[in-house]
Amino acid sequence: MRTVDVILHNAIVLTMNTSFDAYFNGAIAIAGDSIVGVGEGEEILSQYQAQEIIDCQNQIIMPGLVNAHTHIPMTLLRGMADDLRLEVWLMGYIMPTEQQFVDEDFCRLGALLACAEMIRGGTTLFADMYYFEKVVAAATAEAGMRGVCGQTVLQFPSPDSDSWEAALEYTESFIQEYKDHPLIVPAVAPHAPYTCTDEILERCADLARQYDIPLHIHISETRYEVERSVAEYDKLVMYRANDTTVLDTKCICAHCVHIDSDEIKLAARKNVGISHNPSSNMKLASGLAPVIEMLQQGVKVGIGTDGAASNNDLDMMTELHLASLMAKVQTGDPTALPARDALLMATRLGAAALHLDDITGSLEVGKRADLIVLQDETLHMTPRFSHDINAVYGRVVYSAKSTDVQHVMVNGQWLMRNRDLLTLDETKIRESAQAKASEIDTFIRELAEDNFNKLVAIGGVERRESYELQFKARVKDRSALDVLLNHPDTVVQRTRYYHQYDKYFVFDNEKGEQIRYREDHFKSAPHGKTESVRARLTYTTKSKEDYGYALILSRARFIAPATYPLRFYQEYFKADREIDVEKRRYRWRITFKGVEFFVNFDEIDKPSGTFVEIKSTTWSQSDAEAKSELLRHMTVEVLQIAEVDVIAQEYIAFLK
Repeated sequence: MRTVDVILHNAIVLTMNTSFDAYFNGAIAIAGDSIVGVGEGEEILSQYQAQEIIDCQNQIIMPGLVNAHTHIPMTLLRGMADDLRLEVWLMGYIMPTEQQFVDEDFCRLGALLACAEMIRGGTTLFADMYYFEKVVAAATAEAGMRGVCGQTVLQFPSPDSDSWEAALEYTESFIQEYKDHPLIVPAVAPHAPYTCTDEILERCADLARQYDIPLHIHISETRYEVERSVAEYDKLVMYRANDTTVLDTKCICAHCVHIDSDEIKLAARKNVGISHNPSSNMKLASGLAPVIEMLQQGVKVGIGTDGAASNNDLDMMTELHLASLMAKVQTGDPTALPARDALLMATRLGAAALHLDDITGSLEVGKRADLIVLQDETLHMTPRFSHDINAVYGRVVYSAKSTDVQHVMVNGQWLMRNRDLLTLDETKIRESAQAKASEIDTFIRELAEDNFNKLVAIGGVERRESYELQFKARVKDRSALDVLLNHPDTVVQRTRYYHQYDKYFVFDNEKGEQIRYREDHFKSAPHGKTESVRARLTYTTKSKEDYGYALILSRARFIAPATYPLRFYQEYFKADREIDVEKRRYRWRITFKGVEFFVNFDEIDKPSGTFVEIKSTTWSQSDAEAKSELLRHMTVEVLQIAEVDVIAQEYIAFLK
């Protein structure tokens, strides 16, 4: 009789192997880090003896759950910004907070908090994508969990790298340090095609093949992402990934909500693993992934929680429950994704999606001892039927809760016994996490109360003080400007035509803040086709000031490119009022007596009218006085504009 370390017996054993063998009075024998025997209880007890024999009466032994996609340090951002669109949530709140707070200590604490939560919920293997993955990996190993730890690579600076080249250097160092670790599988994680250039994707793919490691990436999470890919690259996202050889790796694609049938077939041919993330996709309204078609095409589909900042937990019992229900609603078929298949996605198939099913994901001889024990005798699991073998899978998927997990073992080592964590100090972790949340709270509160800070937080801001002298008046038509444009003191340097769409975000606060979102549709001729579009933001405070002869002196604290859709800014700023102005603009850049001015002729539908606007930037009191005198001369003496037609207001003043 062979001596082993541990025998678990007198339980229902769900192996989740290819035959779906289940033993209703089963046992499992473990030696070192591996399973050496699994089967009927009497048979196992007759073949093995152990120093520790555990009676698991009224319990279920099954493989540990596999979380196929997450960002574990983001547990520290749980509940920080809920009920927002993905782009507002990510670009407006998450990334600014990450830039402010994410460092090695943040990632270690967040990883420990996540590991404690996942162990309690029965997860034994997860695929992470975040920053400072050396620290994440160390915390994972300390907790005793198995992890595919992916170091994030982006085209712009991130909390742990000033450039994508630096991120790749960090990734390679991380790979070399952890490539032979018994619990950690290092991975390279280009965040997504929309945050990476083709060169970055290709370099990441090269690194993954060089070291034979997984590549973890977001693919087609939102419809907007797909539309943007088609517009910029004339390719669907999966095809762009394929063209950069990303799919020719041990690829793990997260989400894949908006992929078509051909992309699914491509994923199957390339042996791509896909992570389905039900809670996150529903909470962010990203859509419903075509999971049934993926499975029918032979794609290895696992289930993930995504990060706790968008879920808001790491509870895989909830995810596999939702995965089954979502498939039924999506297809209109109550037989779609039955309980056994959903549990398969959260165990062996999930391990296959992470390219680790050779060592984990099912209870089989030779595989690592990664398992959990569920209490099967609870109110919500009662009564229990046995006439149909599938009833036990139904209890696990439709009735079981994460709190039913009693014991957790990874690599032959106990991480939790009788609901007591053995490798982590839960109390200390929770106290430290709450202290960090207090710091973040202060930052978010200050961010929310100052629109200028909010703009700086989302990046792209050109911080500068800009003062502009402005004259505006009604005119009959464009010919009224001919006398100025043909004046001997005038030199026309450039002429442009465009259609201009302005949306003013107006805030009824003491600062009198206004943020203007402007789209310039440039045209080759007054009524020609649009050749290009530029979107910009301008932030101003206080009312415009009269500055002699009905001139307006306006102050802009910053100018920035508007890199996100208009809807983003509407939902991010939440202005008290929004005012729209649309105009067809003719613009001349001129010098008058050697001084530069911009002359605009505006045809406006709302407020209706035709107007002349003459502007010039200024930087000092004496310069402003000199230019105001020139403006007076141009408008009174050259254009002979009557005082009654002069308007000392912005266009939006007509609509207030």
